[in-house]
Order: sequence, then structure tokens, then C-alpha cells
Amino acid sequence: MKPARFDYLSAADIAGTVSLLAEGAKPMAGNQSLGPMLNLRLARPGHLADIALLPELRAVEETPDAVLLGAAITHAEIEDGEVPDPTFGWLRAAAANIAHRAVRNRGTIGGSLAHADPAADWPIVLTGLGVSVRLQGPEGVREMPVADFLTGPFSTALRPDELLTAIILPRPSKGARWGYWKFCRQVGEFAKASAAVLIDPNGLGLRCAVGALGRQPLLLDDPAALIEGRVSPVEALAKALPDRAPAELTLHATALTRALKQAKGEE
Repeated sequence: MKPARFDYLSAADIAGTVSLLAEGAKPMAGNQSLGPMLNLRLARPGHLADIALLPELRAVEETPDAVLLGAAITHAEIEDGEVPDPTFGWLRAAAANIAHRAVRNRGTIGGSLAHADPAADWPIVLTGLGVSVRLQGPEGVREMPVADFLTGPFSTALRPDELLTAIILPRPSKGARWGYWKFCRQVGEFAKASAAVLIDPNGLGLRCAVGALGRQPLLLDDPAALIEGRVSPVEALAKALPDRAPAELTLHATALTRALKQAKGEE
């Protein structure tokens, strides 16, 4: 099957692209998610706006508290250390396990977040790290945590005439620890269960997130209880998702257990 007909457009900057979006165009960067959807005609936009090479979306900015990555930075550029990683290599390790190298060469961090696949890596990793996103539209610029940006499966707070322009990565403290675990049937597939744990009491705080639930990543309410062992992963997930049968959560509880062990240096 071939895509339905569409017009290919591009603008010189973000402002011009936002104008195209306001007229109904859909943004396109790495095309690793949108491309297959076009081929299967699951998406049929009349106009595509190419944003892959916009200078603003390829920019990197460092401050004492954070690193700002343009949304069109590719997974491979993060994996290869071509952009700063304020997380002591955690970001590079996560990028290296996304799909296959051919996908990582083209796919972008902003595109992955905007697509909001519940089983993808960046939504769960960036939720676990307490990252924020920057959005730009006709009414100006706004920022919000990734946990608020992701509103459901393949659903975000992005308005039709807005563009996700940057990811803002806060710097953990030097003593911070991290765990990320995902289960795939084979290398390159989307996760069947995933979890991320951040232990940074002197900086970004404590966070336990669970992904690949068919919804946006779940931030557990009492991460300290999990990290300290007062509550088991099974108990925490059963409380947070009372509508799910225990058997549905077994693999997710195991992913959370493995991520906790990683973060605590136990494996």
C-alpha cells in the first residue's frame, strides 16, 4: 500500500512552521513512526511540514541546572555522545536500546514524545527523570513536565498549531542513582513492560515510573515506600491500578523490581 497524496512543505524557522501547522499541516522529522502510518493510510494528512533540519530544533543549550536538547536531535546522536548527557550516561544507555540502529539514525527524541506510543522508551525514561518539554505556537512558548505532556496512549497536550521544540533535562545531583528495565520479546521490538526508578534525595527527588501499560507512564505516588522496601512492586501496582487483574501486572511488577535493584546497585 502507498500513502495517500499529500503536499510536502518546509519553512525556514519555527515561526514559519507554526504558520503551516495553523493551516492544517502535520510536522514530520525522522519519520520513523509517521512513515509507516502513512504507508498503511492510518494517517492521511493533506500537508506535511518537514522540520528535521530546522536550526532551532537541532540546537543544544547548557545551563548550570539543565541541558536543553532540540526536539530534532536523533536517538543515535544521544547514543553516540554527540550531545551533552547530564544524567551520567543514563540517557545514552537508554538511546542505545531503542529499536535498531537504522531507526536510531533517523528517529528523534521530540518525535518519539509527540507520538506518545505507550510502549516506547523516551516517554517512560523522560517521565522517570522528571524532564520538561518546551512547546511553541501562535500564542507563544510554554513549558510543562513530560508527566503532564503525555495525556494518554498516542495523546499529548500538544495543540494542533503547536510544535514541540525542545526537551529540558534537569541535572541530577552527583550521588543520584538510576534504574531502567524493559521486557521485549526480541531486540528491536516495543516493550511489553518497562519501569524507571530515580533515587536522588539531594537533587531531583525520588521517582518510580511504570510504562508499556497501554496508557501514559504511571508515576507511583509513594516512591520512598518502594525504594525502602515497605511496599512491594506488586502491592504498589495493585493499589495504583485497581481495575487491572493481578495477572496483567505481573511482568510490570518484575520490570519495576529489576529497575529498583539497578537503582540501588543490587544488580
